[in-house]
Amino acid sequence: MRFDALPFAIGTIGFGVVCLAFGDFGLQWQPVPEGVPGRTALAYLNGILLVASGTLLLWPRTALGSARFLAGYFLLWVLLLKVPKVAAAPAVVLPWLGFAEILSLALGAAMLALLLDTTLRPAALRPLRYLYGVCPLIFGISHFVYVDFTAAMVPAWIPGQLFWAWATGIGHVAAGAAIFSGIMARLAATMLAGMMASFVLLLHVPRVIADPTSQLEWTMLCVATALAGAAWIVRTAISHEEPPVAAPAVIPA
Repeated sequence: MRFDALPFAIGTIGFGVVCLAFGDFGLQWQPVPEGVPGRTALAYLNGILLVASGTLLLWPRTALGSARFLAGYFLLWVLLLKVPKVAAAPAVVLPWLGFAEILSLALGAAMLALLLDTTLRPAALRPLRYLYGVCPLIFGISHFVYVDFTAAMVPAWIPGQLFWAWATGIGHVAAGAAIFSGIMARLAATMLAGMMASFVLLLHVPRVIADPTSQLEWTMLCVATALAGAAWIVRTAISHEEPPVAAPAVIPA
């Protein structure tokens, strides 16, 4: 098992368990219309697929196929559920935020699949890094546009909620710019993963404890865990993007 894939797998499994527990899709992360035929059955199938594919990431023999499946499955969410919302309101940041969240999961799974592929060509990771770099930029912009909402999400025991709303927004933008440009990209992805992991521990876990029957809180916890896991996979992928430079040959005197 690749331990750099563990948080991503846990988030994916958790997302599926929540869908099964509530017999529903993942709320705004999977905005499947109510009128879709067989919606409840499809929601259960979705939960089963997420639990199964996330679990299969944990076994070396099945990890590659599972990563490829998740990359395609998350991309399908983007195309069917997120692109139409962005197209309907391209000047509104909120649809772009949902688009970037699911796209980052698809890209994390795609990078993991490339890392697991023994025929990996490092250059194949570069276009995925470019695409992924755009996602934190959108996250940061959403923090600025919805700064009051972001500040309200900061736990009350942490002083300076508005400061942290702006600071995390700036952190997202800086990480996205670094990952996209390739300048200190691995450090940026590491810090991004750490920041997202802090959201899981400081924000989402306490909210679930405070309201353990809430589908929204459980879903946010699992999505945040998967997002942190995707960022950690990107960190690993960046270190594999360029082949190591061979040591110069020593010419005998």
